[in-house]
Amino acid sequence: MLEKLPLYISIVFGLTTVFTLLLFFWTIKKSNSQLVKQNAVKILIGLILWLVIQAVLTLQNVYSDHIDLFPPTILIFGILPALLAIMGLFLAENGRQFIDSLPLVNVTFLNIIRIPVELVLFWLFLNEALPELMTFEGSNFDIFAGISAPLIAYALTRGSISRKVVLIWNFICLALLINIVAIAFLSAPSPVQQFAFEQPNIAILHFPFSWLPTFIVPVVLFGHLTSIRQLLKYRD
Repeated sequence: MLEKLPLYISIVFGLTTVFTLLLFFWTIKKSNSQLVKQNAVKILIGLILWLVIQAVLTLQNVYSDHIDLFPPTILIFGILPALLAIMGLFLAENGRQFIDSLPLVNVTFLNIIRIPVELVLFWLFLNEALPELMTFEGSNFDIFAGISAPLIAYALTRGSISRKVVLIWNFICLALLINIVAIAFLSAPSPVQQFAFEQPNIAILHFPFSWLPTFIVPVVLFGHLTSIRQLLKYRD
C-alpha cells in the first residue's frame, strides 16, 4: 500500500469498488432473461474472487516490483484477462445473449461510478500518487460521463430521448474512457512511459487502486460496448 496516503482515500475508493460490484449485480438481476437472473449470484461470486485475486497480487507487490519489465505485470495478470473475458462474451453466442438481455437503462446508470473515481484520482494527485493530467484539472474529462449518466438513464425511462442521441453519448463517453486509459498507461512507470516523469502514476500499482484498471474500467468498458451493440441492433 502507498505510505503516508490519507486513509479516507483508500476507504472511498474501496467503497466505490463495492458500489460498482453491486450496481453491476443489480444490472444482471434486472436482465430480461430468467437464466441470467438465476446465474446472477454465481457471476457475483466470480467477480468477488477476481477482486480477491487482484488484491492478493497487489499486496504481494507483484505489480509494483520490477517496473522495468515489459509488458507490465499488471497488464498480464490484471488487465488482459479482463479484456479477454469481455471479448469472449461478445464472440460466444451465449455471451451475446447475456449482453442483449441487460437493460439499457441500468447499463447506462452504471457510469455514475465515474464521479467518485474522478474525486479519488484528484485526491491521489494532491498526494503525489499520480499526475495532474489524469485528473479533471488536467486532460481527464471522464467526469462528464459520470455526471450525465443518471440524466441519460432517467431520460431513457421517460422515453424523452432518442436512441440515436444515447448512441452518440456512448461513443463520446467511450472516447473519454480510452483517453484516460491511454494517459494512465503512458504515465505509469514502465519502459514505455511517455508522460509525468516528475510525478508518475504509481497509484494503480498499489492496493486498493489496482482495482481501477483491473475491475472498474473493464466494467465501464463492457457497459459501453453492451449499450452500443444494443443501440445498433435495435434501432428506432
